[in-house]
This record gives sequence, C-alpha cells and structure tokens, in this order.
Amino acid sequence: MAIMLQIWDVTSRTRRCDTGHGVISKRGANYISEGEPMPKDDRDVIEVLKSELQFVEQGGYGRLPRESWRPRFIFEDSPTCMNFNSTERVPCEECLLMQFIPEDARTEPVPCTHIPLLLNGQTLESLYRTGTQQEIEEALGAWLRATIHRLEAEKAKQTIPADSPR
Repeated sequence: MAIMLQIWDVTSRTRRCDTGHGVISKRGANYISEGEPMPKDDRDVIEVLKSELQFVEQGGYGRLPRESWRPRFIFEDSPTCMNFNSTERVPCEECLLMQFIPEDARTEPVPCTHIPLLLNGQTLESLYRTGTQQEIEEALGAWLRATIHRLEAEKAKQTIPADSPR
C-alpha cells in the first residue's frame, strides 16, 4: 500500500509555537494511506465555541509563567485547536472552524487567523498587528457570542416542525 507524506509548512509562525508544533509524526493524519478517508473534527460547533468563550472570559490567553517569553495565540493556544497540547498534528482543513474562514484564506498556514471577527472585516491576523491583547479578546468575545447566538437560532429554526403553529 502506498503511503503519502504530508509536509507541514514551517513558517515563521511555527517557529514561535510550542514544542511539537510543526512536527511530522507517524499518526494517521500525517501519514495517509491511499484511499483512506481523513478523520474530521466531529465536535459540536456550538459547544466548542461556548467552550472557547469560557476560555477567553476566564483569562485563558494570559501569559503562562513557564512560557512568559511568548504571546499566546487565539484559537491555536486553546482547547479549541485540535492540535492543542498534542505532538500529533491534524491538518487545519479538518478543523470545524474552517466553516468561518473565507474560501480564499483556507490554504493559509494558520487559517483561523483569517476569521473575520469585526463587521469591518478585521481578522485576528490584522488585529495582531494593530490591536492590543484586550482589544483582540474583546473582538473575539463579541464574535463568539454573536456566532453562538446565530447558530443556536438556526438550530432552533431547524427543529421546529413545518406544520406546527407559529
């Protein structure tokens, strides 16, 4: 059986990450046998976003004493990321956050930094360059609350039977 090796793009972003990020492992997500379907992120998106909101509100992106030398990255350094605290990398295209990323940014090295958080289209990538940590976390919190609300409303609308009185 032929084995295909996926090579991770080791960019400047990867060099700033924890040990294990950008590492090629022997896990099925990195060594994929021909014809084998790739695993997908099957977590409930609303629950993941609620968990991320709770993580933000509890100060999860604050500097850790053992890693005070580096900033914490939104999504990448939280349990939302499938690669959080893992030495076995899963490709970003399998992440449930991909549905929030514009089509033209889905092949970027860190696609989740391209999620438009503000109505003016600002993304994490642009906020990293222009905003403070507080501004970034506020924008993220507002986006999470609005997205959770929208997804819950869509889910509720789908569960109402078509023939029920309104």
